[in-house]
Amino acid sequence: MITDVTIVPCENSDFVKPKRIQYSQTGISKVWDMVDVHDSVAILLYHEEHEALVVVRQFRPPVYLKNNDGYTYELCAGIIDKDKSLVEIAHEEILEECGYHVPLEKIERITSFYTAVGFAGSVQTLYYASVNEMMRVNEGGGVGVESIEVIELPVCEAKAFSMDETKAKTPGLMFGFGWFLENKL
Repeated sequence: MITDVTIVPCENSDFVKPKRIQYSQTGISKVWDMVDVHDSVAILLYHEEHEALVVVRQFRPPVYLKNNDGYTYELCAGIIDKDKSLVEIAHEEILEECGYHVPLEKIERITSFYTAVGFAGSVQTLYYASVNEMMRVNEGGGVGVESIEVIELPVCEAKAFSMDETKAKTPGLMFGFGWFLENKL
């Protein structure tokens, strides 16, 4: 249950930095407000034995302000804030959020794309990996104050889930599901 919600100015953050861009385009002076944020990785996980896609359900305060629920369905993901390769960060996120130890060479890069293009323009790199129970080392759930629920969604429900507007989900999840249905089935 969420209580005591207060919105205050964000004056100092390790994660977002508001900025204003002033520029000239075809001789016209313009101004655009943006937020400088970390790029990220996301990992589409397929559980071989359960024939299911592994996703996380996580509370997101900005979504809460829009729908009074705040829980979103997302791919396993994390920001790029360490001096490690992207695939190493993907490996860590799989372990922390979902509880699987996937060898680096088994994590396949799919593509990268821009997210939040109207205000942040960050880049997310999407990976894919198959998992099984032999790879499970813990229950996942995140680290620190993260509160992540690991969910297995049967592949046969992926398309309908993607289009279900009653479920708050990310475009990366929808893209990842589409990629999987087109390339891995």
